[in-house]
Amino acid sequence: MTYPNVSRETSESLEDFAEELLRWTAKINLIGRSTTADIAERHIADSIQVVKAAPAEIAKWVDLGSGGGLPVVVAAIMRKQENTQFVAVESDQRKATFLRHMATRQDLRLRVLAERIEAASQQAADIVSARALAPLHTLLGFARYHGRPDSLCLFPKGNSFQEEIERARMDFRFDVEILPSEISAGSVVLRIKDIQDV
Repeated sequence: MTYPNVSRETSESLEDFAEELLRWTAKINLIGRSTTADIAERHIADSIQVVKAAPAEIAKWVDLGSGGGLPVVVAAIMRKQENTQFVAVESDQRKATFLRHMATRQDLRLRVLAERIEAASQQAADIVSARALAPLHTLLGFARYHGRPDSLCLFPKGNSFQEEIERARMDFRFDVEILPSEISAGSVVLRIKDIQDV
């Protein structure tokens, strides 16, 4: 598959990632097996829209609970020509091995921390992302730990996003921009900044 608005080289790298993701998913659970037939749109294109929601120039992007590398490997591929340092935090050793495999295979600026999110060293990242990991109020706590006061959070969410925002506001004050998904009706990418305790 070719992906719109990306170079041929980037599209080939994304295709290689999708193939490796499928190959490894046969052995370890990187993505839901029911979604493998739809990998290009359900996973890769969905991650591309997260990357497009990020500002142009950033120094450090940390992805929490990276699993199969969505969206962090996609981000590292799409921003390969930039100086952004990507960090994937993934406690499952098998999934961390896959992430290291992709970093080496595609010569990505991606460091993998094979430890629990709350135990990993603080990252002071410009961007904090997480996909299909935890409820928003939990993610915001992690973002406070691994981000900075001016960090931007990018969290793709399903159609219960409004309830998650309301629940998170019980613990945190934050600014949120809701970007409707181009891939899945009812889903969104949340752009969150200025997180403070209530």
